Amino acid sequence: MEVSKCLSLCLLLWNLIISLLKGVEASHRVFPEYQFLAATTVKQLHRTVYHFQPPKHWINVSLFLASSFSFPPGAFENRTIDPNGPMYYNGFYHLFYQYNPKGSVWGNIVWAHSVSKDLVNWEPLEPAIYPSKPFDIKGTWSGSATIFPGDKVVIYYTGIDAKEKQLQNYAVPENPSDPYLRKWKKPKEGNPMVVPDNEINGSSFRDPTTAWQANGYWHILVGSRKNDVGVAYLFKSKDQKTWVKTPVPLHQVPGTGNWECPDFYPVSISGKTGLDTSELGNDVKHVLKVSLDATRYDYYTIGTYFPDQDKYVPDKGQADGWDGLRLDYGNFYASKSFFDPVKHRRIVWGWSNESDTKQDDVKKGWAGIQLIPRTVLLDPSGKQLVQWPVEEIETLRGQMIHKSNHKLETGKPVKLSQGITGAQADVVVTFSIPNLDKAEPFDPSWKDPQDLCFKKKSVQGAIGPFGLMVLATEKLEEFTPVFFRIFKAKDNKPVVLMCSDEEHSTLKTDVYKPMYGGFVDVDLADKKLSLRSLIDHSVVESFAAGGKTIISNRVYPTVAVFEMAHVFAFNNGTEPITLERALLCL
Repeated sequence: MEVSKCLSLCLLLWNLIISLLKGVEASHRVFPEYQFLAATTVKQLHRTVYHFQPPKHWINVSLFLASSFSFPPGAFENRTIDPNGPMYYNGFYHLFYQYNPKGSVWGNIVWAHSVSKDLVNWEPLEPAIYPSKPFDIKGTWSGSATIFPGDKVVIYYTGIDAKEKQLQNYAVPENPSDPYLRKWKKPKEGNPMVVPDNEINGSSFRDPTTAWQANGYWHILVGSRKNDVGVAYLFKSKDQKTWVKTPVPLHQVPGTGNWECPDFYPVSISGKTGLDTSELGNDVKHVLKVSLDATRYDYYTIGTYFPDQDKYVPDKGQADGWDGLRLDYGNFYASKSFFDPVKHRRIVWGWSNESDTKQDDVKKGWAGIQLIPRTVLLDPSGKQLVQWPVEEIETLRGQMIHKSNHKLETGKPVKLSQGITGAQADVVVTFSIPNLDKAEPFDPSWKDPQDLCFKKKSVQGAIGPFGLMVLATEKLEEFTPVFFRIFKAKDNKPVVLMCSDEEHSTLKTDVYKPMYGGFVDVDLADKKLSLRSLIDHSVVESFAAGGKTIISNRVYPTVAVFEMAHVFAFNNGTEPITLERALLCL
C-alpha cells in the first residue's frame, strides 16, 4: 500500500476511535494540560514577518483576510487559524480567525477580528464572536460570511451546545454602518439556524459555507459524514433565516471520511477574473473543495452545478477523493475563498499548522500561521485551478538581486543570496532544460507523487533533481530543498514531479520532517520551468509553473536563521540545467 494512503487510513481509524470514545469529533487534537497555559514570553526565532500570525498563542483562522500586523499591548492573549469567513465590506478587507486567548494549543476558541485596506497591513479589533448562548456555549467554531443584497452582512458559524452537538448559527453586526463591523450580535429569532436531524451525525456537522443564490433560493453547504462517506449537505432558504435540507446532499463520496470546511464557488471558463459566488451561466464551471479530516489536506474537483436538481457533478476524469487534486501539496488546510469586488478576483487562504511538538509551541508562546492569500483562476486546460500570491505582496519587495544564464553543474550549488540573508525573501527562478530526450521512463503505476518523491529520494536522475535549497547554511548542514524531476511517459510526453524534503531542514530530532510531492501538468514545449518561493523564517511557499502546483513547508532551522540563512540553486541530475533567470527580493 502507498505510504500516504496507509497514513491516511490510520488517521481515519484514529478519528473514528476518538468519536466513539468522546462522542464528538473535532478537527484538532486536544491537549487539556496546555489549553490554559498563557505565554509569558514569545520567542522570535521562527516567527514569520510578512505572514499573518498573532503576537502570541494558537490560531486556526476563521477568515475575512489577513497578513502581517502587530497587536496593541493586551489586545488579546492567544490564537488559532481556520480560514472561514472572507469578505470585503465598505472599504475594508476583514479577517476573522479562530483563536485561543488562553494558550498556544487548540481550545477556548473565539473569533478574533482584524481589518485591512491592502491585504498587507492589518489593524486588530476586539473578538467578534465568543461562546455566550445555549447554542454555542461550548464552542464557536468555523464558518463563513455572506453579503446579501443591500449590504446586509451575516456570519454563519458552527456552535457547540451543552450536549456537544454541532449546530449552525448566525450573527449580524450591531451597527451595519460601522465599516469596521466591531460589534456582533446573535439574534434570538432563528438561532440555532440549523439543527441536525436524525439523518445527520450531530458530532460531525460543521463549517457552513458562504451563501449563494439560484432559482430564487439562497443556499449553503455544511460538511459532515455518514460513517465513512464524506458529505456536503445542502440547505435552502427563501428568507435567509429558515433553512431546509434538500432530499439528497449536493455531493458525497464514499471512503473519504469526515468533510470539513467545504467551499463551493464558480470559475470562469474563458475569463481572467474571479466570479461572484452566485454567478451562473454557460461560461461557468464550479469548484467543490473539501478539507478531509482523515488526511489533513484540502481536495477539490471541477465540475457542473445543476441548480434545478440541487446537484453537483465533477467533470469526467476528475479524481474525487484521496487521489484528487489538492490546492496545496504541503502543510495547508481548512482553506476558504471569497470574491473581492474591488479587483474582481477570487482569493483563497489556507492555514499552516506547526509541525514541531506541542511542548515547543508552549515554549515559543505561539502556534499557527495564515499562508499568503492567493488569487484563483481556472487553468486554460479546464482540468485544474491555478493560484498565485496576491499582487499586494510585491509591495513588500526591497533589495533585489538578479542572476541569469548560469549553468548549474551537477553537485555544485550556486548561491543566490550572495552577501544578504535568505531568511525572508521572494525568490523567482526559471530553469531551462536543454535535452528532454534523456528523461528516464515513467512507470504508469506511479500514481502517488508524494510516494514517488520518497521512492526516488536517494536516486540520481537524468533530469533532476534540480531546484532551490532555501533556509540553508553555508555548508549545507541545514537546508530545505524544493525541486523537480522530469520523466518521460510512453507517448514521450514529459511528466514533471515537484518535491520538497524536510529531512535536513533542521538539526532538531523531535520535529516532523515529511516529504511532500505533487505532479505539475506542463508540456515543456519551451523547455522551461519556473519556480517561485516565498521564504519567511519558518515557512516556505513554493509555486511551480505559474501556480499549477504548490507546496508549503513549515520548518525550524537551528543554524540557518537570520543572517546565517542562504538560498542556493542546484542540479543533482546527470544532464545539464541552466538557471536562465533568477530574481531574489528582500
